[in-house]
Amino acid sequence: MAKKYKLKTHKATAKRFRVTGSGLLLRTKGGKSHLRRRTAKRTKRLFQRMIAVARADARRVHRLAPYLRRHKANPPRG
Repeated sequence: MAKKYKLKTHKATAKRFRVTGSGLLLRTKGGKSHLRRRTAKRTKRLFQRMIAVARADARRVHRLAPYLRRHKANPPRG
């Protein structure tokens, strides 16, 4: 029997993206950490929402983090 190999997860990708129950890939917006004093409150509020990833980019994210969907709902023990 041929041995199957595990794929390594790109950790930065795994930390930045989240998969919903229906399988939709979400991301947060950038520019939230500092230099926000002069930014309008409405703009800051819009930064809080997560937005869906475009389909073309979702394919790349799934390639970088192949087990993202499986382990977010059921994290591995150990």
